Amino acid sequence: MSKIKLIFFDMEGTLFRKASSGSRLLPGVWAGLAEALGKEALKDEAQTQQKWDSGKYAGFVEWCEDSIKVHIKHGITKELFDGVIESYDYFPGVKEVFAELKKKGMRTALITGGFKAMADRAQRELKIDHVFAACEYFWEENGKLLHWNILPCDYEGKVDFMKLIMNEHGLKPEQCAFVGDGKNDIHLARAVGLSIAFNAAEELQKASTFSVSQPRGKEDFREILKYL
Repeated sequence: MSKIKLIFFDMEGTLFRKASSGSRLLPGVWAGLAEALGKEALKDEAQTQQKWDSGKYAGFVEWCEDSIKVHIKHGITKELFDGVIESYDYFPGVKEVFAELKKKGMRTALITGGFKAMADRAQRELKIDHVFAACEYFWEENGKLLHWNILPCDYEGKVDFMKLIMNEHGLKPEQCAFVGDGKNDIHLARAVGLSIAFNAAEELQKASTFSVSQPRGKEDFREILKYL
């Protein structure tokens, strides 16, 4: 019987397929939104990426703030935002995996540097126990962006939320697992007893207990079950 009681997941690139954009942006819905807003938005977003790569932001929250400014500048609306959120597909096998984990009595948690709307979608559809997302948008009745909330839950910040949930359930790291795909998840992989790199960046593969590598277009999330 598995000693794992709680499993943490990344979201974009792990549960959902990454954005198809060929840009150098952070993969996932941030890139997808910039792409949907047009070429000029992509150029502006690329500039924030360059600033990130050169270490000009104090932290992830400041990068989010600049990306939000790009969205506002290029006229983001709730209709466009919702369309992008709903356009992402799960990898094959994701729903089956969460159903199996629920059957086994394992708790699940999602920690993402993406949007709460997308995390809410995953929580609702997959029955995830706990969800933390970096950015939540609030909208006016006419569909214009009214305000937002940002949480520092990416890179090292993800670990703080992980430890919070571990402590709430009285669990030790060796009773927890993590599944992710990005090099920004290395800190999470090292903070638990078991970690699985799912078709992941080389840096995360090296930091993880196990690694699943599948051809693009033939991914099957059920492969992770053999390690849990």
